[in-house]
Amino acid sequence: MRFGHSALGTVALVGFIASACAGEPGDMDPPRGMVLIPAGEFTMGWDGPEGRFDERPSHRVRVDAFWIDATEVTNAQFALFVEATGYVTTAEREIDWDLMRLQVPPGTAKPAAESLAPGSLVFTPPDVAVSLDDYTQWWTWTLGADWRHPEGPGSSIDGKGAYPVVHVSWDDANAYCDWAGKRLPTEAEWERAARIGHDGERFAWGDALTPGGVHMANIWQGTFPYENTNEDGFVWVAPVRSFAPNSAGLFDMAGNVWEWTADQFLPVAYAERVALIAPGGCCSNPTGPDRTADPRHPYAQDSRVQKGGSFLCHAAYCESYRPSAKMASPPDNGMGHLGFRCVRDVELVEKAP
Repeated sequence: MRFGHSALGTVALVGFIASACAGEPGDMDPPRGMVLIPAGEFTMGWDGPEGRFDERPSHRVRVDAFWIDATEVTNAQFALFVEATGYVTTAEREIDWDLMRLQVPPGTAKPAAESLAPGSLVFTPPDVAVSLDDYTQWWTWTLGADWRHPEGPGSSIDGKGAYPVVHVSWDDANAYCDWAGKRLPTEAEWERAARIGHDGERFAWGDALTPGGVHMANIWQGTFPYENTNEDGFVWVAPVRSFAPNSAGLFDMAGNVWEWTADQFLPVAYAERVALIAPGGCCSNPTGPDRTADPRHPYAQDSRVQKGGSFLCHAAYCESYRPSAKMASPPDNGMGHLGFRCVRDVELVEKAP
């Protein structure tokens, strides 16, 4: 709640786009920085022991073709948007108590005026092992933290144009999408894009976390949340394209920063969906539930799904770098490990006979 390139990767990308376009209607020039995901079916969700309640049951889903950003939206890209529009992000605005009190227990006293100043949640690791039951031990509400100052006052994004933008709310992400002529992906579209070539496998690249000893994503190594041994080369957020792309040519579909989707969060969304599908059938282009019920934010009027995990994910805590894993929070939330990427609908052009 907001209180208030490798040569191999290039070859894979070019080959994938060529094969994907071959069977698609219309002759389409790729939008800059985007990859075409062809229409198709995949298994959404996860029934394995790592899966949480909101990932079950797994089921077949079909989505239409769509374009998706090859990377998370970067600081440089977001800066162009802000420069062109004068947009002010949620984390840069003073908190509206009338809106904030709708997300907290009834009767909560209004905080002091200084606590309603602009800010966001920043990861502040403890020095020793702590219980993993209380995330407030490693997240701190920090006045002055925003996309330009990701660690709070005194920090900056100078020289970090290729890093994913963070501290952006769902509302901020949608504003960027509108400006760019794009939209946020549905959860089904996001998971389809992550799973291409590895349907039914544990990770976006297969069943081994580090195949051949190679780190495939920016995640936590060591003991969460106080010791990161930096085995993958990054303690914090990494520049986009720092790790090999998946089979579709998409970067950071696991780890680095969480990514907003369009869908509302509901723990029993999959169970309700499967109940409406004939045995052995398939759900087509799901857009998520029509209501929210988020145990982590019980008073929130809305909560939106996030996918992909972040540099903070570790098997001992959440293992959310799996394609089926998800998190959620209210639309005005912003955090130091939360960003987004965009999609664009495919315009069908009738081919000549």
